[in-house]
Amino acid sequence: MNARSLKTRPKNDTTHRIFVAGTRMNDGKTTTCLGLFAALQQRYEKVGFIKPVGQRFVKIDGQLIDEDSVLLEKIYRVEVPITSMSPIAIDATFTKRYLDSPAGIGAELVHKVCDAFDRTSWEKNFTLIEGSGHAGVGSVFGLSNARVAKLLGAKAIIVSRGGIGQPIDEIALNKALFDSEGVEVVGAIINKVQSDKMDYIRTYTGRALKRLGVPLLGLLPEEKTLSSPNLKQIQERVSARLLNRDDLLPTQRFDNIIIGAMTATRFLKSILPNTLLIAPCDREDIIIAALSHQENVEKGSISGIILTRGFEPSPDLTKRIHNSRIPVIITDSGSYTVASRIYGMTVKTQPEDEDKIPLIKKLVQKNIDLNQIVESF
Repeated sequence: MNARSLKTRPKNDTTHRIFVAGTRMNDGKTTTCLGLFAALQQRYEKVGFIKPVGQRFVKIDGQLIDEDSVLLEKIYRVEVPITSMSPIAIDATFTKRYLDSPAGIGAELVHKVCDAFDRTSWEKNFTLIEGSGHAGVGSVFGLSNARVAKLLGAKAIIVSRGGIGQPIDEIALNKALFDSEGVEVVGAIINKVQSDKMDYIRTYTGRALKRLGVPLLGLLPEEKTLSSPNLKQIQERVSARLLNRDDLLPTQRFDNIIIGAMTATRFLKSILPNTLLIAPCDREDIIIAALSHQENVEKGSISGIILTRGFEPSPDLTKRIHNSRIPVIITDSGSYTVASRIYGMTVKTQPEDEDKIPLIKKLVQKNIDLNQIVESF
């Protein structure tokens, strides 16, 4: 017996529920859920949250808990046991274990999902369900996103990124999977749309979605703040260590990155607000110019420095770095490798991202038609 053949369902059949799926990873499901949760709290007295199947997790009290469930709990205090918000975590050997014994594990998975949903939805008016990737993710162990939405009796929203052709094609594919499970798609949200193309994308994406029978619930404009890392996140990404005080690590985002491969004079002319300097340790002329610039301005434009190639700065420079207000980190990698890793980062929202959360709430409240979602019930 596999998950598909089981007749198990949640006992709760009264709480409204919506399943948020993406057309692929990093399309903005979590951002959408963060904003929708806050918006739903303005309409309903009690809102629950669950991410039935998680692929990125942390260990809490010996349990593997999805990072997005932890994020929602820390921001909103969902008043639900965290283990119920994240019943299944896909570790490195999960799929192999399932394929070795699909009947027994499949039954257990379905029970865990249904039981967790009942717990997260206890005395709740509305439960937000976050998927994991596109509608087909999880098919290998019998619990695709489309299947989970069906199992939980949920309607679905599909989130895709900005554009016309590719997003519509991907929404059509995902809708087909939901249709095959008998799950109603109440609408689509287009994320990361360039601000100057909002009207254009709204017009033509709306027309294309109408032909698919999928309402356009709204467009979320691209916001640099949501995709830009801070120095602490960069430090983890490039395996660097801090050369001065921990309290200097900034939480603001960088608007400008400069690689120190020019003269100090040219570098000083290139500085913009919130600049991150990447420079080899032996380019002391540029490093000292950056530190001196910071000392001589009221509101510094150099927000951080990454020293590359790994060898220690001279004693004089080390002392100057230690006394500076600019956070300085050092890594063994070269400058261009570091720059490539930063530009290639996928930046996830963290509970400590105090600048992001209000922005996300505002974006969803302003740009998503919540009435259309609520009226679907």
